[in-house]
Amino acid sequence: MNWSTALPPARPLHGDLRIALEKTEHLTRGSAQELTELDMAAPRGDVNALLLRTSELVRAKVTGRKKDRKDRRGTDLIGADLRDANLTGSIFLTQPQLDAAKGDISTKLPSALSRPTHW
Repeated sequence: MNWSTALPPARPLHGDLRIALEKTEHLTRGSAQELTELDMAAPRGDVNALLLRTSELVRAKVTGRKKDRKDRRGTDLIGADLRDANLTGSIFLTQPQLDAAKGDISTKLPSALSRPTHW
């Protein structure tokens, strides 16, 4: 969520994103007992809706983008060959997805993610 506030196309949502981040961080400051009793469905739903709207705003600004492109969020990348790929513009790419894929030194990653050690 933090890096979403740096995406210029998502500027209309930056305030809401910051508030959601603050609320999420506040939830993490509870005691162990409070954390185990948390019902995260509602906060997760709110954050998910904001991130989906952020994604829509960012993707709408991509030039040359095919409008009928398939939604690939949550794609299983186990064994996927990402060598030489430029993933810098990936919005919903996760570290576990990268960790399950194959890549190399030439694979370009978003700044928020780390190159897996096995690459």
